[in-house]
Amino acid sequence: MTAPATPTTGGLLRTERSREARTAYTLLLPAIIVLVALVFIPILWNVLIGLQHLRLLDLRSFGPLSFLENGLTFDNFALVLSQGDFWVTVLRTVVYATLGAGFSIALGLWAALAMSKPFRGRGIVRALLLLPYVTPVIAATFTWKTMLSPQYGALNAWGSALFGMPRTDFLGQGSLPFDVLGVQGRFPLSFAMVIAFEAWRYFPFAYIFIQARMQAIPGSLYEAARVDGATIRQQFRHVTLPSLSGVLVLLFLLRFIWNFNDFTNIFLLTGGQSGTQVIAVEIYHWLIARNNPGAAAALSLLLAGVLVVALAIYFRFFARKEDM
Repeated sequence: MTAPATPTTGGLLRTERSREARTAYTLLLPAIIVLVALVFIPILWNVLIGLQHLRLLDLRSFGPLSFLENGLTFDNFALVLSQGDFWVTVLRTVVYATLGAGFSIALGLWAALAMSKPFRGRGIVRALLLLPYVTPVIAATFTWKTMLSPQYGALNAWGSALFGMPRTDFLGQGSLPFDVLGVQGRFPLSFAMVIAFEAWRYFPFAYIFIQARMQAIPGSLYEAARVDGATIRQQFRHVTLPSLSGVLVLLFLLRFIWNFNDFTNIFLLTGGQSGTQVIAVEIYHWLIARNNPGAAAALSLLLAGVLVVALAIYFRFFARKEDM
């Protein structure tokens, strides 16, 4: 009689690996379902809307197979791209996203440096620094609109009393002429105000990240720099900034993406008027004011394409450096 076959070591390993793989897929299944339901299906739905001629009322009867009846077309993309102010709006959005991110990070870095040394009342000051970020956006924009009002705004009152400045509609005047040392031009006043609001509202977000990273910098680096005779400025340049480079790049990417998608701040402050129209507000106007969800969807896909490029640049040039 032959002895019964016994499983080999390799067979046992393959069985164990298969069991672990099934367990892993089972644990990942809820996340995969949520990802498909909340990300991939809406993206596909948006693509289908962008490739068809639709009115706002047509969305009630629009289905996943409607393209079989209506057909697909790139006319919406051509319509959006053919608008005379399209590239101006794109450039304005990029400038808003870039400057808003840059100024908010610069203010966050300044706040983190100011709070790095203990002083009396530092806890209260730290709590107050978070106030712009935790304030509801509707309250924050209402406060700024009141402060900048040409009729009863505090900024106009102070400017008129202290400097004799004429009353100015900071959120309604698209540009302000200037003449500095013989150089004449027009300053984009309302656009500068929405960038200032963005920097003020979101600098606490950058401050929290930067402060957390600064606390992780070894004190021995600063001690070695002081022993070598480094000044405060040299310590900041050669110790602090290199240690913060990774978090600063990540913060800039996050703030750039959020600013590029920003709709609420600009819409509540100016409604996209006075030279503050950005892509997110333009999408709203295509959808509601122009009754064209297809063009709105096409424009949102172009917006997503720009953000994909930004992410690709980050992972290509910065993410690898942080992992090294």
